[in-house]
Order: sequence, then C-alpha cells, then structure tokens
Amino acid sequence: MKNKILSKASALYYSTILSYSQVFFSKSIWFGLLLMLVSFFDVWAGIAGLISVIITNVAAYAIGFNSFNIKNGYYGFNTLLVGLGIGIQFVPSTEMYILVFFASLLTLLLTVAFEGILGKYGLPYLSISFLIAIWVVTLASRQYESLEISQRGIFMYNEMYETGGLFLAKWYWWFANLGLPDSIVTYFRSLGAIFFQYHLFAGVIIALGLLLYSRIAFLLSLLGFFSAYWFYQFIGGDLSQLNSSYVGFNFILTAIAIGGFFMVASKHSYLWVLLTVPIISILISACTVIFEVYGLSIYSLPFNIVVLSLLYVLKFREKNFFKPRLVLHQNFSPEQNLYAQLNHTERFSQLYFVQFELPVMGEWKITQAHNGDITHRGTWKHAWDFEIEDSNGKLFNRNGYSKEEYYCYAKPVIAPADGWVIQIIDSIEDNTIGNVDLEHNWGNTIIIKHAEGLFSNISHLLKDSFNVKVGDYVKKGDLIALCGNSGRSPQPHVHFQLQGLPFIGSNTIKYPLAYFASRTDNQHELNFFDYPKQNQIVSNIEISPNLKEAFNFIPGQKVYFKTKNLKTSMEQEVEFDILVDYYNNPYFYDPETKSTAYFRNDGKIFMFTTYSGHKKGTLYYLYMAFYRISLGFYKNIEIKDSFPINFLNIRALVILQDLIAPFYIFLKTDYLANYKKNSEDFSRTISQIQTQAVVKIGNVKIKSIKYSITIKNSSIESILVESKTKKFEIQQIEKKRALNNTNPA
Repeated sequence: MKNKILSKASALYYSTILSYSQVFFSKSIWFGLLLMLVSFFDVWAGIAGLISVIITNVAAYAIGFNSFNIKNGYYGFNTLLVGLGIGIQFVPSTEMYILVFFASLLTLLLTVAFEGILGKYGLPYLSISFLIAIWVVTLASRQYESLEISQRGIFMYNEMYETGGLFLAKWYWWFANLGLPDSIVTYFRSLGAIFFQYHLFAGVIIALGLLLYSRIAFLLSLLGFFSAYWFYQFIGGDLSQLNSSYVGFNFILTAIAIGGFFMVASKHSYLWVLLTVPIISILISACTVIFEVYGLSIYSLPFNIVVLSLLYVLKFREKNFFKPRLVLHQNFSPEQNLYAQLNHTERFSQLYFVQFELPVMGEWKITQAHNGDITHRGTWKHAWDFEIEDSNGKLFNRNGYSKEEYYCYAKPVIAPADGWVIQIIDSIEDNTIGNVDLEHNWGNTIIIKHAEGLFSNISHLLKDSFNVKVGDYVKKGDLIALCGNSGRSPQPHVHFQLQGLPFIGSNTIKYPLAYFASRTDNQHELNFFDYPKQNQIVSNIEISPNLKEAFNFIPGQKVYFKTKNLKTSMEQEVEFDILVDYYNNPYFYDPETKSTAYFRNDGKIFMFTTYSGHKKGTLYYLYMAFYRISLGFYKNIEIKDSFPINFLNIRALVILQDLIAPFYIFLKTDYLANYKKNSEDFSRTISQIQTQAVVKIGNVKIKSIKYSITIKNSSIESILVESKTKKFEIQQIEKKRALNNTNPA
C-alpha cells in the first residue's frame, strides 16, 4: 500500500513539474522547477497556475487518460497557462479559485479533444486548448460580478517592496535603469510574458534557464525575436505591439518550435525561422485589430497558426524532404534531435527494408561488377557476375575446355533474401565453352519478388536443377538451383541483379548487399550495405557459434554481471532484464538505475542502438564495448562505427559544439572493433576482441576508453575496461530465463 501511494505521488510530482517545462518543449525536471519559480514572481498567479496543473493531472488520472501523457506534462501545460492567466487577471478570491477549477477541467477536455483531432494528421495540439479556454473564461467573467479585475503589474515598485522589502525594490530599480536597449528589454519582457510575468527579472531568469537547457533553443529565441524587431523597424510596423502586450513571445516560441524541435536544427530550419517572421507579424497586426473589438488578447494565436500550417503543408512535399528534415523521434531537446538524426543517418540510413546477401555459398570472385566492361552496361549496369577462383587465380582446373572443369559449375545457388518465386525458365541447355546462346540471352533464370517494386533476377542456371517452383515462398539461404552455363554465357557463372519490374532482364536498380566478407591477400574485410567490386573475392559472413550464442539475448531473460575495480579490488554484482517495448524492440533494463540500452540482433550483427540513463554503471560500459559486434569471426578485421556527437565528450566542448551544430560539426566519437584471436579445441572455444571509444576534434584524439573482450564457451567471460582514470573488469555470471516479462517503460 505504501509503495502504491509513493508511486502515485511520484507520478503526480513529475507530471506537475514537466507541465512547466513542456511550455518550452522540454522534459527537463530542473528547467521545470526553474520555470515554476518564475511563475511565482507574481505569487497569486503562481498559486493559480500550480492549482490548475494539479487539478488537471489528478482529473486526468481519475478519468483514465493515458498515464504516459499525463506523467510527461502533455495535458498540464495548457492548463498551467490558463491558471496563470486567470491568476494574473483577477484579485484572489474564493470565486476566482472556483473559476480556476472548472477552467482547468475545460482545458483538459479541450486538450484531449484536440489531441485526437490533430493527431489524425500527425500534428501537435500546441496551445490551442489554452487559447480557447482563456478566451471563453475572459468573455464569461464579464458576466460574473463577484470577480474583481486585478491591478497588479501597474505599480511594480510597490509590488517589489511588498514582496522583498526595500532591498528588492532598489535592486529592481537598479536593474530597470541599466540603460539597456529597448530591443533587449522587450526580449526579456516577452520571455517573461510566456508565464504572464511582465517584468525583467522573470525574462532574465528564463533566458538563463533556456541557455543552460539548450544552446540551440536559446539562439533560436534570439534569432526569432530580434529578426522580428528589425523587421518591424524596416517595414515601419507598430513596435507598441511588441512592447504593450509583449506578444513578441510568438516569435520566440515559433523559432524554437520550427528551428530545432519539430524540425531538425539546420541552415534550412533557420531559414524557415526567418521566413516566418514577416508572416507572424502580419498575423499579429491583423488579429489584434479583430480581437480588440472583443477586448481580447491574441496571446499565442499567431504561433499556433504558423507552426501548425507549416508542419501540415510540409507533409505534401514531393522532394527536398530533408530541407528541412522533420523530427520523427522526439528527444525533447534541439541538440538531442540533431545529434540523434546525424547518428541515425550515419548508422541506419542504409538499413533497407529488404536486406540482400550473396546468392552463392562459399567464396566467389566478382568477375564483372557494376558498370562492367562486357555486358553490364546501360540499363543493365547494376549487376554482378560470380565465379570461383583457386589459389593460383584460375577459374578452372586442367585446360578449361569442359564446363565441368570450372570450379563454379553445378555449385549451389541460394535465395539472396526472403520472397516469392514468380517466374522460372528451366528449358535451356548449357553452352559449350566459348559459345553463347543469343536467342535465349538470360538462359535459365529465376525471378523472386521480395517487395512491391523489388525483384531479384538470377540467370545462367543449370537446366533441371531448380529446387523450387513458381508460387513457392523462399527464405534467405534456401537452395534454389545450381550454377550452369545457359544463355549468353561463354563459361559457367552466376549473373545476379536487382530490378524494379518482374520481367526477366528488366532494367537494373542500384541496391546494396547488406553484409558480405571480402578478401584481399588473405586479409578479410567485413562490408556492410556495400557493393561488391570487380575482382573482389567475396562470401557471405560465416557465423561463429561462440559469438552467436554469447550475444543471443532473448526477451524474458535475466543477465547477471560482476564488476571488479582492479585498483581497489571492490566488487559489485548487477542484474539486467531483457525486455521488449510496445513496438517489439528489445532492450536491456537496469532496475537499479532505471537505465535502458536498446539493441538489434539480425543473426549477423549485434549492435546497440540507443542508451538512456545512468552513465557510470555497468550497462553503460556494455553499451560502449558492444556497440557493434559482428557475429562472424575473421582475424584482424576492423569494424568502425560512430557514437552520437555528444556521447562521451567533454562537457565544455559539447556546449561549444551545440552553438554551431546546425552549421558545422567538429566533434566526433568513433567506435573501433578489432578481432584478435579465435581458438577452438574439443573442450572450449575462445574469441578475443578489442574495442574502443575514441573522442576526436577533427583527426586529433583527445579521449579514449579501451575494452578487451573475451568470449569463452558461448559466454562473455570478461571485459577489461581501461582509460586514463579507470581500470576494472566486467564478468558475466549467469544468463537465465525469467518468469515475468513485464515492461517497465
């Protein structure tokens, strides 16, 4: 019972604080607490705002709305603004707080309604429910005689004196008479006006908080406001519109929203900020004229109109989808959105829906690649020819006069990916060596459909060797036929191409192979989403049972590790749950630190994708050590990858990078893996891999952490972690099934 009460109290606490930070599109607790403090610069407004948030979140839990949305403040921030607006507008009284109560419920219902309406179009509801609620309350209150209009904010020195005595009044007077330019004063006042605080103190503190929370958001607030200020001067606009009601916050919020929150921060998103400034100013001028008739403020109406319109119309683009790029997975930080997008593009942009591998088994030579000098020209240029070569570089034994003397003849041909067999030609005899059949150019051929508009064409196969028929569904690696010498084929080989149409010999398309190993002078290299090249010796990656089982983490398992500090000999045991989220994405979960590390394992590669949580625990170091692991062992191969830009970096450098990140990246954190040793005998299998995370400025290394990994008998025996300040060992103790596979996320 006690735990249940504590859990509910914790959820209410987070939902309350995050309701404040959500006003600036943030999920930062400390930023939310700072903004809550600012809201209490006018104590009565602050109380009304806080009451509104609590009423909203308690009501949302009681009604049964989505707990995730409640906890993250999605339903509370609109109500917060309504409460602040009522608190600043009226003299505190019982009647006012009753109005706050019912206005909060109204705002909650409007918020959920607009969530459903706009969510169908993939749009946020922003502060629309706040606008409707505050306008309704303002108009209705004119009929309520018990409510008294507040005069607060008119005699600021008196209010400062009442709040903090002579000291605060003098400090306020000193600050107000610094002689700051009108544009800077209006900027600070506009920031404060977002929380219905119309003096410089509030704006300055919000600006400092915004700077600490996000350098990009802070710079965007400056760009949005001051470009608007200069536009008003240039066009001869009425600057009193910015100074009187401080609606300049429309420029600030719009700049942050489209410059780095809903769009990935870039030169294109910044350009859109500049382009929307005149539009917002036109809306402010026009809407002010209309709303003055009813004695209403326009509040954030221009911000809502511009942001929603822009996000909606960009969905109709037919090209230039990345100018600007919309944020698909929201990290609630312009920097995190940008760095995650850059890292995702570098790591996963080539994770195509269908992942092809070689259509052959064992090592084969690419005797003709893309843009080949024989037949791979024009519309058929994106294709490969495969043959087998011996250690002397010969394609056949004896003199090569007979097709049976060629090493590749009658060797297995396999399905390069899952799909449906839609056409087979299996009636053409093999040619004698040196002759070609121009009448049946493609020879015996199979066409496999892998997806809409994606087909594989494998030709020159052996007659009567097909192991499948039209209509069969084949899995990647299934035997489909044997290599032959039919069609336009002077000597046995396999022709392989990918195409967009289901007809034999259709135009080829350029599409990479997901994984393959290439060999040059007995040195192997692993290729990921690449194109085999002329004269390369290639093969599908041969999986190591030792590595495959060691990294076979199944949802429902519990995995136990022991960490030993080699300097102090202190030991600590930890346990992780292997879970899946609502989208069936597997991840490690540390119940002690609430940290998560998502991973992928497609049978060829194990890789971590994202990490969140504590950055000094065992899971954090596992994430770095196993960032990308090939499950095939080839001695001395090197695997390279990259961490997010802000990962592992020095804080001061990250702050500097944040300021210029939309235009230039100078920081980089690389991941390197080197496969050192693999030994097997009757009793054990040992694989040794060295990995490291390296921080660079340009090409200069400034920081690194090294990991020496030993995999023994299908288990992670040890990971030696070394840096300038740390040296410890991580050992896997046990991996076992768990009865409970609940998801704490």
